Amino acid sequence: MSDLYDVTIIGGGPAGLYTAFYCGMRALKTKIIEAKNDLGGVITHFYPEKTIYDVGGIPQITGEELVDRLTRQAKTFQPELITNQVIAGMERQEDGSFKLISTTGEVHRTRKIILAVGCGTFEVNKLQLKEAARFEGKSLFYAVRHIQQFAGKHVVISGGGDGALDWAAELAPLCHKVTVVYRGTEFTHALEHQMQRLKSHSVDIRTDSEIVALTGDDILQSVTVRNVASGHEILQADALIVNHGFNYGLGTLESWGMSIDDGGIVVDQRMESSVKGIFAIGNAAKYPQKVYLIAAGFVEGPIAVNSIKQDLDPKAPAQAMVSTHHEFFTNKKV
Repeated sequence: MSDLYDVTIIGGGPAGLYTAFYCGMRALKTKIIEAKNDLGGVITHFYPEKTIYDVGGIPQITGEELVDRLTRQAKTFQPELITNQVIAGMERQEDGSFKLISTTGEVHRTRKIILAVGCGTFEVNKLQLKEAARFEGKSLFYAVRHIQQFAGKHVVISGGGDGALDWAAELAPLCHKVTVVYRGTEFTHALEHQMQRLKSHSVDIRTDSEIVALTGDDILQSVTVRNVASGHEILQADALIVNHGFNYGLGTLESWGMSIDDGGIVVDQRMESSVKGIFAIGNAAKYPQKVYLIAAGFVEGPIAVNSIKQDLDPKAPAQAMVSTHHEFFTNKKV
């Protein structure tokens, strides 16, 4: 029979990693289970070289570096880390604990569950052109994992969301030319600083436009853009980055009996879902005035952990000692 853990965190993104660290601060036996083969969640798979500016105390940091730091921090108290496992089933046991079952049959036993699954499973919205598939991974990309591969090139970016605009600003200083093609009339969700960065780097912006054809053998040579007013135009392109968003879903979690609203797991002030013993944090959690920032998960995780600690040990303090006075770190200094 598998070991019984105090807390099992499902999801190894930023919120899950920091929560594992805080579980150690509360002396809880902890396990992280991540569906992908590496940690970091969406950041690792889509934005490792993207610069992040809104983490408190860090003026700027790449996604890859942030994940590396969070992973090292998460390992402080030596939680068990399991990757490449998807949890398909959950069963409540007679003693109130849970049995988690992966798609490959592995069983995990835990007293409490923290869901740090972001928006759940995700799939990119691909470019709907029949010729697109032959360019994928060579000159058509749905994520930018290595920014230097675009240095000196003509790059076309299709999309008008935050991701598309951020990549345009990041790539412009490296590329010969960057063109953004967007079917909308204006960037309604763009932040002011994003537009300022695009202007400062002279990014070519084509609104009311969409890509209707790709030309090239195995490597992209040009894209055909159709503008609502002016018609068709062929643009030279060495690479095409498509950022049309993602399809998200909570998958089998939706059958666990939790209250779900607009794709988010409804939680109370303890970060507990409607199913006792199951908590949700980060982008997975839904409550009034929810803030969708990485930093929010760094608060929600400790709230969930403190709630769990008091459930398991009602005599325990309401929260952990701050790290400067925590015995683990004070003993480490001597």
